Amino acid sequence: MTEGLVGGEDFATDASIVKADASRQYHRDDDDDWGGGRAVREYLEAIDEDNTQAQSTRKVSPTDPVASYTATPGGPAFYAYSTNYLVDTDHGIIMDVEPSTANRGQEVESTRTMIDRVEERFGIRPKCLIGDTVYGTAAMLN
Repeated sequence: MTEGLVGGEDFATDASIVKADASRQYHRDDDDDWGGGRAVREYLEAIDEDNTQAQSTRKVSPTDPVASYTATPGGPAFYAYSTNYLVDTDHGIIMDVEPSTANRGQEVESTRTMIDRVEERFGIRPKCLIGDTVYGTAAMLN
């Protein structure tokens, strides 16, 4: 900031899809009997502990149960994550990155987390936030 690379007034946010290393042909539905497997067991235990996580009716990978099953970029669905970025628009400097599931609602939460973290770390809160239509939801505008 002292070098003038970050203005701190206008930020942009967006997410990129990162394909998970999980087979899209092999999955379980949330209400299936899952059986054994450490990854799945830990995932189900974490869901039981975290009452704020919404229950999903989506397909779940038994090898990477945290990954989301998505067809976001078009074409056949696959398991993925999102990398969310918060960029200062003066010089295109990435201020923060937050991973999330490939879920549009999570992109909103990730943006809030990044804005709060940048404010805590650098004392900057943007006056303007630029994003595509996903970020125009009521939850984000609130």
